[in-house]
Amino acid sequence: MIGKKRGADVRRAQAGRAEMAMTPIKRWIVSLAGVTLASAVAYQWLDRPIALFFHQTVARPETFARLTYAPDPMVPLAIIVFVVLGLMNLSGRALSRLETCALLCSLSLIVAELTKIHLKLVFGRTWPDTFRDNNPSFLGDGTYGFNFFHGGHAYASFPSGHTAVTCAVMTVLWIYYPRWRPLYALAVAAVAIGLIGANYHFLSDVIAGGFVGVSCGWMLTSLWKAHEHFRKRSRAS
Repeated sequence: MIGKKRGADVRRAQAGRAEMAMTPIKRWIVSLAGVTLASAVAYQWLDRPIALFFHQTVARPETFARLTYAPDPMVPLAIIVFVVLGLMNLSGRALSRLETCALLCSLSLIVAELTKIHLKLVFGRTWPDTFRDNNPSFLGDGTYGFNFFHGGHAYASFPSGHTAVTCAVMTVLWIYYPRWRPLYALAVAAVAIGLIGANYHFLSDVIAGGFVGVSCGWMLTSLWKAHEHFRKRSRAS
């Protein structure tokens, strides 16, 4: 019995050391590898069957589409929040924890929005369905794949921008207010399900968009904390 307990203690200690050894940059690289693999698997075997399933079985796709409306006003709102908080700080008022969180949410969303614009240009993926100007699509005319550096709205499915901006905000909230993490996960799931169910995006688009958003929120929060730590050390010295 004592031996089993010691063995459990050793395993816990080893797990703790392994977790400490996994630095943030290593976790990000491992996450990137995992997302790349998951996106490749989805592209090869899951994207088309899922798109066909929802196309053939969902009678009212607008039900799913409504789930995707929430991120639409987030970009202009983020700009407004940034300007308001910036002016408050210029007036000499220090930001509270909540205001700092709101600022980081706004900045991470803006960075995610800009990042996804350039990534869409790089990958040039066609959409699941035809929405505008008779764009080529998998369900419309069987077009499926990437057209690197093609440009144009018809080639902008990958990664999902809605997922990116949603995850960017939710990641900051996840770090600052962990008590409400189930709600953040639910919000991301609702947007993802809506995008896939309405055939606005493929599964792999959503996976990649989620990684972009999480990366932006994570990095900006980490940078802010490093800045705060440096400022406190400077004051102490």
